[in-house]
Amino acid sequence: MGPVRRLGLGRIGELERRSLGAAALAVGAVGLGCMPMSWAYSASQQRGDRALRTVHAALDAGVQLLDTADMYGPFTNELLVGRALKGRRSDAFVSTKCGLLVGDQHIVANGRPGYVRRACDASLRRLQTDVIDLYQLHRADPEVPVEETWGAMADLVTAGKVRALGLCAVGARASRRPGSRMYDETIRQLDRVQQVFPVSAVQAELSVWSPEALESLLPWCTARGVGLLAAMPLGNGYLTGTLTPGQGFEPDDLRARHPRFTAEMMAANQPVVVGLRRIAERHGATAAQVALAWVLRQGPHVVPVPGTKRERWAVENAGAAGLTLTPRDLAEIAGLPRAQGSWD
Repeated sequence: MGPVRRLGLGRIGELERRSLGAAALAVGAVGLGCMPMSWAYSASQQRGDRALRTVHAALDAGVQLLDTADMYGPFTNELLVGRALKGRRSDAFVSTKCGLLVGDQHIVANGRPGYVRRACDASLRRLQTDVIDLYQLHRADPEVPVEETWGAMADLVTAGKVRALGLCAVGARASRRPGSRMYDETIRQLDRVQQVFPVSAVQAELSVWSPEALESLLPWCTARGVGLLAAMPLGNGYLTGTLTPGQGFEPDDLRARHPRFTAEMMAANQPVVVGLRRIAERHGATAAQVALAWVLRQGPHVVPVPGTKRERWAVENAGAAGLTLTPRDLAEIAGLPRAQGSWD
């Protein structure tokens, strides 16, 4: 078989749109996670000029949703996105987060209303924008009723500083109680805040090797028209097939401490990548595009948000929206072995 071509777009800027929440905010079907550009992944490969080119390449490809947070850096990621937005604000849907403070040794939650208001104003300054399209609560503060935090966030919508609200459930594994489903606590929080102000989107991990959100969280979102932003849809890069078992990670790279990225576990999970590559070859696509197409297939309000720091991958990821998986493809993905290695 000849070299695999990379599935592209019909034309620049042509990308399916998907809606988030009752406000029906439209975004491109594939988003861009900006965190790797300045935080948590391989500091030696983080370059501001390349990050700006990556954001612009994604926008040119029709990607709209740019996902960041004040804690990434902290603050440096929002500053970078703010620079990238100059002259391109109307092309972007800006999503950022509050609720976590980064210290020297720990990350702590802060859901006090006064903090939320100050955090929003600071994010607006760093992003160099008058409004945040989606403001997400990164984590609920166990010391503050989530309704109080959410009420302060709702006030930001009334003030015109924020267009819509979302909640992150990416840390659900850490708070999972014995005998419960992974997202039970998140759903309880969602039910509580929904009574205060409508939830437009929930961000949670969802990928071929981490499908747990399909069990209860996605049905909750689907029943209410709430968008699901699929975090880590490429398994922190593993599902791209570009990582090799035994390769080292820089000390600052979060994967250096993740159980699924030991040499043993990366080798054990190779059949997952092999299966994605087999499907990709039939479509003239890449393993990453198949993995993203599977996420897109989970529902019309699901938006994968793959993170990258490189132009090439940002454009390739956007191209996944043009890949339609067949029943045979979906059956093969369903038959792939479950990923090995605990995240707990």
